[in-house]
Amino acid sequence: SILFLFNHETTFPSQSPCRLLEQGYHSDIVFIVHGKSFCAHRCVLGARSAYFAEMFETKWKGKNVIALKHPLINPAAFSSLLQYLYTGCLDIDVEYVNDCKRLAKQCQLQDLIEDLETKCKKVYEFVSSKPGICVKVLTIEPSGDSRLQEDLALLAECALPAEFRVGFGELPFDSTDSFSSYPDLCFRVSNYSFLCHKAFFCGRSDYFKALLEDHFSESEELQTQPSIPVVTLHDISEEIFIRVLYYIYSDDTELSPENAYEVLCVADMYLLPGLKRLCGRILAQVLDEDSVVSIWKIAKLFQLTRLEDQCTEYMARIIEKLVEFEEFAAAVKENADAMEERQEMDSIPLVDDIRFHITSNVQTYSAIEEANQKLDALDNLLASIGLEC
Repeated sequence: SILFLFNHETTFPSQSPCRLLEQGYHSDIVFIVHGKSFCAHRCVLGARSAYFAEMFETKWKGKNVIALKHPLINPAAFSSLLQYLYTGCLDIDVEYVNDCKRLAKQCQLQDLIEDLETKCKKVYEFVSSKPGICVKVLTIEPSGDSRLQEDLALLAECALPAEFRVGFGELPFDSTDSFSSYPDLCFRVSNYSFLCHKAFFCGRSDYFKALLEDHFSESEELQTQPSIPVVTLHDISEEIFIRVLYYIYSDDTELSPENAYEVLCVADMYLLPGLKRLCGRILAQVLDEDSVVSIWKIAKLFQLTRLEDQCTEYMARIIEKLVEFEEFAAAVKENADAMEERQEMDSIPLVDDIRFHITSNVQTYSAIEEANQKLDALDNLLASIGLEC
């Protein structure tokens, strides 16, 4: 027999929830299943499963250690269930699939039950058509609609001050009214209080990890809940912090051309490279002849290599217009001056990149003619500002 992992690509890029589970950052609950311990976070389990949310408010209320002694609860299946709740993925030995389905039913995870049944059917059909192959491990990956992101975004919604929540002041009450997220941290931003979770902020950002773990004694306490420390964040508006908040929890956030640069600056300060890339995608959507040079400078400053390449590709397309812009000539000269000990005939990175895009994929005679005209326009600009390369 052959060991075979039945798999396909993941669609949820963040490894943060996975790290929370594996490393137990600031966990607040421990499950003991037939002698095996599993550290977890009530906020994640409650957001992902109505069953866990209800149990934490009833039978398990106030408990930090939960012993699951039922003989039908298998530790391997429980481990896979936690993996699914945190990451949307699941790896399970085929022999434990039925145990996992039983747990999924208990936890009211209909999506997981359907995914397991669908995958089992595919595996059966695959094995039937390939004699001699034996599937040992069954793997489920997140679906395209990313239920995981939606569920974790609920935690961001709960962290918001009431007046920022969707449906504030309307009936029926929003979904956060009946959901306890068990916050252990309050960020104060512009006199607004955001009730958050150390696990997510420390797990996503080394900036917050250093802030919260190294300087925690400097924080005050929330008057309504003295057990929750308050940390004041300066130099950020509540609107921009909300964008960061949703990214921290769900790996996604609503951005616009109007706020992308401000969010980018904050993402750089908070050491959130994924959020920086999201901002880069938004800025790439608004490239035009008036903005391309300034956006290229932003890409260089914040080391967004994909955005930088998109800028130089756009510059190559409109180079005959662009050489008339003083801002572009200044950028070329500045890029040349930035090269330490540049010799007279040395290349200029910005010019090299534009030339590359002008000449790439040129195949027809007319395309060659067009490319030569663009190269001439660029060379004429270089000569006019006293640069040769």
